[in-house]
Amino acid sequence: MPSVDLAQLPPRLATGAFILNSGLQKWSGDEQTAAGLHGFASGTYPFLKDMDPPTFLKALSAGEIAVGATLLAPFIPGRLAGLALSGFSASMLGLYLRTPGMHDEHYRPTQQGTPVAKDIWMLGIGAGLVLGGSRRRAAEKAAAKAERKAEKDAEKRVREAAKLARKRGREEVRAA
Repeated sequence: MPSVDLAQLPPRLATGAFILNSGLQKWSGDEQTAAGLHGFASGTYPFLKDMDPPTFLKALSAGEIAVGATLLAPFIPGRLAGLALSGFSASMLGLYLRTPGMHDEHYRPTQQGTPVAKDIWMLGIGAGLVLGGSRRRAAEKAAAKAERKAEKDAEKRVREAAKLARKRGREEVRAA
């Protein structure tokens, strides 16, 4: 089981709880909620138009629950959790970028776009989890390499000391 990086706990817990709660709330959403979210999403992602709204809402809910649970589960590596979060948040930012009225010409959020634009923090956290995992693995590899080098150096010093002791022993025998 991978060890938990304590620096990842606060962003994983906060983001995971937020997304899990959102998914659980959507799970029991009504027809009106399903129709509204489906209309919003299918306007940005046309492949969703053929899906009926209640099915879409259940799928969205299940996705949020899965991402939230992935972030909260300590046995899932940070890098994997970060990839899940990054994918989820990228799809949310796609809604923001592609939906008219969400932002101005400089991509600053309008009042309507603020609830979606705030999801950029999730992309930042996801990227941080992915990169933090890479940095940690690199540090672990460097430490293992340094340990192997130290062991080889110690073995070499032992061999040299033994060689020197044998040489001195032979010299003492000759002198006696």
